[in-house]
Amino acid sequence: MNWRKYNGDFINVPIKEEVRKTIEAERAKNQKLKVYIGTDSQVKQEIIDFATVIVFLREKNGGFMFVQNSKSYSKLHLKERILLEVSKSIEIAYELCDLFIEYDIEMEVHADINTSAQFKSNDSLNEAMGYIMGMGFNFKAKPEAFASSCCADKVIH
Repeated sequence: MNWRKYNGDFINVPIKEEVRKTIEAERAKNQKLKVYIGTDSQVKQEIIDFATVIVFLREKNGGFMFVQNSKSYSKLHLKERILLEVSKSIEIAYELCDLFIEYDIEMEVHADINTSAQFKSNDSLNEAMGYIMGMGFNFKAKPEAFASSCCADKVIH
């Protein structure tokens, strides 16, 4: 599945290579980065559209993101869909985590799950949190999960 920059330019190398190149370019400009990974989805009839993002925030100097869109044609209950969102985020976090360790970059995985029990997505909170933290990643849910609930939400097709 293809990754692209937020401006629409496609990334034509493996994402790990592009992230390494990006980290090195930002370091050359003395930028300190933090990275946030998140996925969101929307159901449109029988199709589920997903967007996974890698958000790079520069300390006191804005940010940018890489985007991957995908689709699923299976019917999933809300809990299954949310856990699939989380697994997509974990998959890319796992692929990139050695880079973040090598370059001493903080990384969080964000889940589009509400922490308030009055919302249906809250049913998935414990499983998602256990899954993410069990993989050794820092975890955030709504309202702090901006990578999934704001950034990924904006780029779903």
